[in-house]
Amino acid sequence: MHEHFFQCPYCWKEISVLLDTSVGQQTYVEDCEVCCNPIEFTVICEAHELRQFDAQPLGQ
Repeated sequence: MHEHFFQCPYCWKEISVLLDTSVGQQTYVEDCEVCCNPIEFTVICEAHELRQFDAQPLGQ
């Protein structure tokens, strides 16, 4: 697991998520731990390294 820090697209606070870098590509929804709004994550990993990370408001 890899801890990745980013800014919430709703409240702009810096938060972190744990990413499973053994999975090549994944898209999932998780609530912001500060403002509780849903964030859609798109994560791409290659050779157990993070290659792309995107966090968008749900439905955007």
